[in-house]
Amino acid sequence: MAIEIASVVSKLQMLSTSDHASVVSMNLFVALLCACIVLGHLLEENRWMNESITALLIGIATGVVILLLSGGKSSHILVFSEDLFFIYLLPPIIFNAGFQVKKKQFFVNFMTITSFGAIGTLISCVIITFGATQAFKMMDIGPLDIGDYLAIGAIFAATDSVCTLQVLNQDETPLLYSLVFGEGVVNDATSVVLFNAIQSFDLDRLNPSIAVHFLGNFFYLFIASTLLGVLTGLLSAYVIKKLYIGRHSTDREVALMMLMAYLSYMLAELFYLSGILTVFFCGIVMSHYTWHNVTESSRVTTKHSFATLSFVAEIFIFLYVGMDALDIEKWKFVSDSPGTSIATSAVLLGLILLGRAAFVFPLSFLSNLTKKQQHQKISFRQQVIIWWAGLMRGAVSMALAYNQFTRSGHTQLRSNAIMITSTITVVLFSTVVFGLLTKPLIQLLLPHQKTSNSMTTTESSTPKSVIVPLLGEPRDSEADLEGHEIHRPNSIRALLSTPTHTLLPLKNK
Repeated sequence: MAIEIASVVSKLQMLSTSDHASVVSMNLFVALLCACIVLGHLLEENRWMNESITALLIGIATGVVILLLSGGKSSHILVFSEDLFFIYLLPPIIFNAGFQVKKKQFFVNFMTITSFGAIGTLISCVIITFGATQAFKMMDIGPLDIGDYLAIGAIFAATDSVCTLQVLNQDETPLLYSLVFGEGVVNDATSVVLFNAIQSFDLDRLNPSIAVHFLGNFFYLFIASTLLGVLTGLLSAYVIKKLYIGRHSTDREVALMMLMAYLSYMLAELFYLSGILTVFFCGIVMSHYTWHNVTESSRVTTKHSFATLSFVAEIFIFLYVGMDALDIEKWKFVSDSPGTSIATSAVLLGLILLGRAAFVFPLSFLSNLTKKQQHQKISFRQQVIIWWAGLMRGAVSMALAYNQFTRSGHTQLRSNAIMITSTITVVLFSTVVFGLLTKPLIQLLLPHQKTSNSMTTTESSTPKSVIVPLLGEPRDSEADLEGHEIHRPNSIRALLSTPTHTLLPLKNK
C-alpha cells in the first residue's frame, strides 16, 4: 500500500513539474511576442524590415540562447506542429485577408489570380519535381521514392501568403497586392490539394486516368470550397439581420461572426475540402453583407478584432519557425556532410526561381491579351515584382515538409533530415532576403506608385458601402454614419414610407 501511495505521489510531482514547465514555456513565448510587437513598432519606418522578418530573427536568436543554456540539447520551447498551424493559426490570417481585401480589385483580376494560383502552381510543381529528381539522384542524398519527389514539388510550389501581407501594401500597390496575395491564397489551397492527392494516390501505377481524376478532384474542391464559404457568410448575414442580436448585446454579434467564420473553415476540413479557400471567401462575403447588418459598435469591434487576431497569429508563426529552425535533432543527421545540405538548398532555391518565372511571365502575357484598356494590363516591371514577391516560402512549406518527412515531429532517416533542414534553410533565406528586398525593388521599379490613402483609392481597405452591389462604387462611408443611428423599420408600411436617402440636419454654429 505504501509503495502504491509513493508511486501516486511521484506521478503527481512529475505532472506538477510538467505543468510548471509548460507555464514557463508559455510565459517566455508571450514575452517574445510582446518583444516582437515593440521592435516592429520601433522599426515601422525602416523600409528594409517588417514584423515577420523581425519575429523570425528574434526566434532564431532565442533558439541560439536556449541551445546554449540547454547544452546543445534543444533550441525551442515549443515543438513545431502542422496541426497547430493549420487548425489554429492559419484561419484567422486568411479570413482577415478576405475581410479586408479590396473586392473590386480582386474580382476584376479574378481570372488572372486563378490562373496564377492554380495553373501556375501546377507548372511550378512539375518543374521543381523534375529538377529535384534529376539533381538529387546525382547528389545521392539518400533513398527518396517518386512520392517524395512529387511531394517536394508541392511543398516548394507553395508561396507564403502571410509574408506577402507584410511586404506589400494594398493602398500603395493595389493591383500587385490583389494579384500576389490572391494568387497566394489559391496557390496554398492548390499546393495542399496536390500534396493530399499525392499521398492518397497509388503512385506505383501512374496512368492518364490519375491525371484526369486529379483535375476533376481539384475543380470539385475549388468550387465546393468557394460555395461553402459563400453560403456560410450569407447564413451569418441572414441570422444576424433577422434576429437583430445587437439590440440586446453587441458581444453576441461579434462572437457569432467569429464563430461562424471559424465554423466555415472547420466544415471544409470535415468534408475534406480546402479550408483556406472556404474561410477566404467567407471573409469576403461577411465583409459585404454580415458587416452591414450589425450595429455600429460591432462594426468597429469586429474590424479591429479580426485584424488583431490575424496580426498575433502572423507573429506567432514566424517566431515559431525561427526557433524551430535550430532544432538540433535534425541538424545532427547532416553534420557529417554540411555541403550536401547546402547544395540541396541551393538547388531548391534555383528551382523555385525557375518554376515561378516559368508561369508568371507567360501567363501575364496571356492575361494582357484579354485586357482592352492599357492601365489594366500588367507591365513588365510589375511582372518582375510579382515574380519576386512570390518567391518567399513560409509556414505552409514547413508544415507540409514536416508532414512528409517526419514522424510525430522526429526524423530518423538521413535523407528526410536533409529535406527538413533544406526546407528550413529555404524558408529562412527566402523570407529574409527576398522579403527584405521587395520594398526597395518596388520603389526602384515603381517610384511613383506610392499614393495617398484617402484621396486616390477607389475602395477602402475596410467595407464602406451599405447599399451598393458587391463590385459597386461606394457612396456612403463609415464616416458619414458616425454619430447617427440607423433606424430599422419594423413593418412593411414603415419600410415603404422610409426614404432611402435623407438629409442630415445642420448643426447650429
